[in-house]
Amino acid sequence: MHLTHDPATGAAPTIGFDQFLAVDIRIGTIVAAEPFPEARKPSLKLTIDFGPAIGTKRSSAQITRHYAADSLVGRQVAAVVNLPPRQIGPFLSEVLTLGFPDDAGEVVLFAPNRPTPEGARLF
Repeated sequence: MHLTHDPATGAAPTIGFDQFLAVDIRIGTIVAAEPFPEARKPSLKLTIDFGPAIGTKRSSAQITRHYAADSLVGRQVAAVVNLPPRQIGPFLSEVLTLGFPDDAGEVVLFAPNRPTPEGARLF
C-alpha cells in the first residue's frame, strides 16, 4: 500500500488501528556512534541496544546537524524495529531511528523524557 499525504494539510490518510499496531516502535540506548563519511548525506552510524528480546541493532541516521557522535552514547532513542534492513552504501541499517524536523528541516531525535527500559514498545 502506498500512502500519500493530503496536499492541503500534509496529513497522511487515516489508517486502521491494526495497521498502527503492525509498526513496532521500541526504545533503545545508543551504545556506539561513529561518523559515516561514505553516506551521500551527512550521517552517523548508530549501534542501539534494545534489550534481550530484540538485541543490538544498527542504524544510519542523518542527525549530524544537531548531534555529534561522541555526545550520543547513553542516550535513549525510539526506532522502528520491524522494517526490513536497508543497505546504505557499505552499511546495513537494521532499524529506523525516529525524529522530527526542526524549523530548518533538520532532524531532532524522538526520545522519552524519563529513563525507559530497553525494548519498551510504544503504545
